[in-house]
Amino acid sequence: MFDLDLVVNAVTTLLVTIDPPGLAPLFLGLTAGMDRGQRKQVALRGSIIAFFILAVFALTGAGVLALLGISIGAFRIAGGLLLFWIAFEMIFERRQERKEKTSETAITRDHIHNIAVFPLALPLIAGPGAISATILLSGSFPTPVERGGLILVLAFCLALLYLSLVVAERIDRFLGMTGRAILTRLLGVILAALAVQFVVDGVKSAFAG
Repeated sequence: MFDLDLVVNAVTTLLVTIDPPGLAPLFLGLTAGMDRGQRKQVALRGSIIAFFILAVFALTGAGVLALLGISIGAFRIAGGLLLFWIAFEMIFERRQERKEKTSETAITRDHIHNIAVFPLALPLIAGPGAISATILLSGSFPTPVERGGLILVLAFCLALLYLSLVVAERIDRFLGMTGRAILTRLLGVILAALAVQFVVDGVKSAFAG
């Protein structure tokens, strides 16, 4: 019923843009002073909120584009370029610095118990990259049944994110600075390749249209 290659591509794209290993140390910083139970509550709430945000874009993103007169091909090109920039930042360690600044600003402005909404769910999890990737992927899942499959993919990716946040302390201790740097660059290269593929597909779609 579902194209396995599309599903694998969707899972890979979403996991790379959401970046669970990269969020793990930031989550620890945001929840400093909380016990394990409180951290689980924050992780669960943030993951659920981010899931609903991305699900809305998965279901309505293409419709909004059509309403604005933007073709899915044009959006694939623009989104692919955006994802490529994110990949560039990941490879050269600029994305992590921006995330850390976002988290530091949020701690000073919001009460600690509201961080599940901001900045955890938005923009650290459901950020511009993840939203763009979701809208791009929705174009590859056009039918209602296939769109339901995309929602399941989102649920799977957010479940993995939740698990990574629950064991964030162990992940951070296991990876260390060197491990995080290697993993981030590797994921950045993969995302760059996926971004280029989005641009190629967008150009083909634009010329076909």
